[in-house]
Amino acid sequence: MGPHPAVAELRTAVRRCLDDLGPGELVLVACSGGADSLALAASLAFVAPRQGLRAGGVTVDHQLQAGSVRQAARVAAQLTGLGLEPVEVVPVIVDGPGGPEAAARTVRYRALDGAAAAAGAAAVLLGHTRDDQAETVLLGLARGSGSRSLAGMPERTGRCRRPFLAIGRDTARAACDALHLEVWDDPHNFDSRYARARVRHQALPTLEATLGPGIAEALARTAGQLRADADALDELARQAADRLRLPDSAMSVADLAALPAALRTRVLRRTAILAGCRPGSLAATHIERLDELLTGWHGQRWVDLPSGVRGVRQCGKLRFIAGSRTGENAAGIQDTEDADGRERHGSRPEGGADQPRAAASAHRGTRRPD
Repeated sequence: MGPHPAVAELRTAVRRCLDDLGPGELVLVACSGGADSLALAASLAFVAPRQGLRAGGVTVDHQLQAGSVRQAARVAAQLTGLGLEPVEVVPVIVDGPGGPEAAARTVRYRALDGAAAAAGAAAVLLGHTRDDQAETVLLGLARGSGSRSLAGMPERTGRCRRPFLAIGRDTARAACDALHLEVWDDPHNFDSRYARARVRHQALPTLEATLGPGIAEALARTAGQLRADADALDELARQAADRLRLPDSAMSVADLAALPAALRTRVLRRTAILAGCRPGSLAATHIERLDELLTGWHGQRWVDLPSGVRGVRQCGKLRFIAGSRTGENAAGIQDTEDADGRERHGSRPEGGADQPRAAASAHRGTRRPD
């Protein structure tokens, strides 16, 4: 008698995910003790030795809940019991910008990458499922973050691989039940203070009830369809950014404005991130305001971006300056305030070609000519 159908489906997904690795290479699984990652750990423990691979595990202790040390030790014992070796517990401190969810995600990936590098692992498996993908698409849609966010999570990012992206969360839970694995349900996954928990337990069920079943599958399918397009556009944007970047790291306003909008906005996003913007905090509204410096300019001086980065139009060029929120910045622009104490976007850079009549009329309070 063969394995339970859910167990067989997950093992097949892991087997396909690891087909390109050579004998003796080490694969780590990131496991929190939840159903998805525990089912992934069990699948890896079964598949790896049959493909000549070594298998280990990592659990990250975010130290955000009472008893987290005990829970991490419990997960490590489960991983060891499955036959994984090495197994490591990595404690982290969650801090930084972007809210608790984003901060935890950032330090978690950093910890996993560090553990993989230290162990010499060829890959790290993550237990994200089709349902996680659907949640990610909805969250991206709510932020208005563009097609890249709607493309969801890729199957591979660097060392990280996600073999369960086409498989539902219920399948992972069924596999755990069939294998008699004791699952830990993280209380944070049910805490409505977190956006993902609200999407999981309120938004998606409401959509299912209103529009009918299959919403998660449809959202995940849409993500897959958009990803190939987004990948192609991102590569074209990378080439355009490299081509347009001047020796002083600025870019010509005229050359940027001549790009198709789909490429131009990607070039702006890519360049802002390279200047120091945290990707998760850079929203579509930021990119729209940057684009207005090129295609809808009427005398505005700069755009303030996350992480203290500023996009400045000066002398026919667009440049990005880090650490420019207050005081005199590298472009020679002095921040000032209005009489009521509110920040005003400083004095326009002088001595450049960016001196249209529209800017002068804007200072007089008149409307910009079409």
